[in-house]
Amino acid sequence: RVLSPGAQTTLLPPGVVAPQSGAAASNPGCSTLAAAAAPGTIPNAPGGDAVPAAGRDQALAASKRVKIDTPSLEGSINLTGARLDDLKLKHYTETVDKNSPEIELLNPQALPTGYFAEIGFVGNDKTGAVPGSDTVWTVEGNPTLSPSTPVTLTYTNDKGLTFKRVFSVDANYMFTVTDTVQNSGASAVSLFNYGRVTRYDKPAVASTYVLHEGLIGVTGTEGLAEYKYAKIESEKQVTPGKSTDGWLGITDKYWAVTLVPTEKQPFQPRYAFFEDGRHRYQSDFLTDAINVDAGQSATVETEIFAGAKEVAKINAYEADRHIRQFNLVIDWGYFYFITKPMFWLIDTLYKFFGNFGLAILATTVIVKALFFPLANKSYASMANMKKVQPKMLEIREKYADDKMKQQQAMMELYKTEKINPLAGCWPVALQIPVFFSLYKVLYITIEMRHAPFFGWIQDLAAPDPTSIFNLFGLVPVTLPHMLMIGVWPLIMGVTMFLQMRMNPTPPDPTQAAIFTWMPVIFTFMMAGFPAGLVIYWAWNNTLSILQQGLIMKRQGAKIELWDNLVALFRKKPSPAE
Repeated sequence: RVLSPGAQTTLLPPGVVAPQSGAAASNPGCSTLAAAAAPGTIPNAPGGDAVPAAGRDQALAASKRVKIDTPSLEGSINLTGARLDDLKLKHYTETVDKNSPEIELLNPQALPTGYFAEIGFVGNDKTGAVPGSDTVWTVEGNPTLSPSTPVTLTYTNDKGLTFKRVFSVDANYMFTVTDTVQNSGASAVSLFNYGRVTRYDKPAVASTYVLHEGLIGVTGTEGLAEYKYAKIESEKQVTPGKSTDGWLGITDKYWAVTLVPTEKQPFQPRYAFFEDGRHRYQSDFLTDAINVDAGQSATVETEIFAGAKEVAKINAYEADRHIRQFNLVIDWGYFYFITKPMFWLIDTLYKFFGNFGLAILATTVIVKALFFPLANKSYASMANMKKVQPKMLEIREKYADDKMKQQQAMMELYKTEKINPLAGCWPVALQIPVFFSLYKVLYITIEMRHAPFFGWIQDLAAPDPTSIFNLFGLVPVTLPHMLMIGVWPLIMGVTMFLQMRMNPTPPDPTQAAIFTWMPVIFTFMMAGFPAGLVIYWAWNNTLSILQQGLIMKRQGAKIELWDNLVALFRKKPSPAE
């Protein structure tokens, strides 16, 4: 049992040594690797200082590299460590501006934003130096990795072991690393395969209960494991039970980098936070011993997902590559049974309309249609309550001093007239799960990111960028977030106000005040929500107004909207009058 300076405790066979080579001195930050890795452990990512003065291009130029060029990705593989530490997403930019830079998913370790995936080996005194972070590989043949052209790297040590690594990649975001160990020595050897995803920074966004960002994996009998950055900082290290399948890595809101270990060898997963030198977060695994007899070879394969969490592609990887519960890399939440169908409906309608905003409007109509019978019954009951309102006022006046008799008389009236006093709550209650699932879909799915509607709404997943307080952009002034009350939040507030005014004003002053100010409060509150959600709410209110008006007319109940509006703006007489 050994303890590394990086706070890693691992139980491994005696005689196992960490990978070493003379290349450490030539790789910035790697000189601390040998010291950071105790015998028999996964070599920790070095904790040396970042080089903030060096730009990304300078950091990339510090080592020899193999180019990556696919329809979805561009970047390079660092030949020192055969590390995947330079990756950009071709189809995604930082902002909606067409000239905005591409998303930089992975970055060299020397940068403050260092973030990489690495596969290596842990050996012993018989194996000699085995490939690790500071191993310099040699390119054999083709120097560019693409879906049609794999790249082969080789490394031979002084003990007669030759390591051949083949990188291949599909047209999307999945890399396959195939390692073959050829033993040309005179005796059998045992070594261990490791993989890690290491990150030196964390997203500069506020943590939210709606979404998980941080370390994640599905392994062993424990299944899904999620550790937010703050949680792993507190726990330092979490070591679940061994596993024979699954995956683990680090996830952001829209992107993820995960490892899928080979199914040929049981492996030990781990989630950790290291504080020696630079703070860093790491998800890693270490396989059981791989035995290679003299004159024989052994092959181990690891898949690396590095890219956007597109729903269709994630589902396809899970099904086609048999990756256990890989769909959980997208945080559908506890109410996935509502959220996933909601996404499917919106995405299906998007393929028909070609616009996610129109898909949301159509989704609202479909949901309204599904719940129409229940809403119809609810509104009908509300209409009946309005018809008996004079009798209700008589009861209140008659038993003004006896609340118990007043309630008894009210209940008798409801029974006689066959009215459900809670019926009016159903239309609102039914909207809550739909509202939440739509919010979740807009917030977590990358398909909604930078999805335009019409006019000034160029990102349905972001708040309405306009504000009434700068005359919708006519006045060139930067406003605080709380004053960003855009056009769509105002439309939502107006439709909510009109819907509430279709009902009689409550006689109780407190209820009447709530009745009046609730649309205003919701306007300010919803202004910071995704524009797609506000558009849904405004459209839903509009449909509810039409539906409620039609039902009230059929029931012969008076629609109070006009009278309420006149009463609201009519000048109230003074006490002297």
